[in-house]
Amino acid sequence: MSTVTIVGAGVIGESFARLFGDAGWSVRISDPRPDLDELVARNLAGLDIATTADLAEAAEGTDYVQEAGPERIELKRELFATLAAHTRDDVVLASSSSSLLPSDIAEGNPAADRILVGHPFNPPQLMPLIEVVPLPQTRTDIVDHAVSVYTELGRVPIRLHKEIPGFVGNRLQKVFNAEATYLVQQGVIDVGDLDELVKTSLGLRWSTIGPFESQQLGGGPGGMRHLYENVGSQMRFSAGTVDASAMDEVFDEVDAVYGSGEQAYRALAADRDARTAAVLRALREVGQDPDPA
Repeated sequence: MSTVTIVGAGVIGESFARLFGDAGWSVRISDPRPDLDELVARNLAGLDIATTADLAEAAEGTDYVQEAGPERIELKRELFATLAAHTRDDVVLASSSSSLLPSDIAEGNPAADRILVGHPFNPPQLMPLIEVVPLPQTRTDIVDHAVSVYTELGRVPIRLHKEIPGFVGNRLQKVFNAEATYLVQQGVIDVGDLDELVKTSLGLRWSTIGPFESQQLGGGPGGMRHLYENVGSQMRFSAGTVDASAMDEVFDEVDAVYGSGEQAYRALAADRDARTAAVLRALREVGQDPDPA
């Protein structure tokens, strides 16, 4: 049985632990939080999981590392220094970072050739995508092994050709979310209606085809070229700019629509997960399976 070390027991770390555990891996979770054992007993019952606050202990003899600690560069460098010192030369050291460059994480690390980013979309136990982002020094066999592991877990690993802040998924999400916020701030649409608009149009479309495929279809037989020369040529507006000083009003409206706090979060997450699972089941039924598991 292969062993994985999960660093951090937050939302992403917990979800990765379930993903690996459900696939038959022995899981070690390292986190200094005092309620670690209670969290595992409550949320990850039935899985082969060991817990420890000692990262070096959790790393010894492991076969794979998935770091999911706080998004602070100095902390990640400390974590990866410990991981480098206590893992074999064939062990992938993957970070779940959402935006930090792997080359920054690996700065000064003697195991830089084993470090990469394996960035999931939340929650990784459901969302198929893993962005695999190597730094220039990362060995090819390490990248190949990471891709193989994520594929065996039923994920869809997308290997980026080079590192860039935010990678690809979050760069696209950042631009889209900024325009959504701008439209709400301008009084064009309410928070709830904007979310409903996306779910009944772009969200539904993008769950089955990507943006370039969508544009190819949008142009009919002439494809994307025809779309740009006709409809696209009239889209002359520019994206808006978010008013950072007025974000409290947006936050308040989102809280009013969806609630806040632990109870609201758990209800929203359960609803999201049920809908995501239903979409994945439907895609499998029609032969378009983003999850090879």
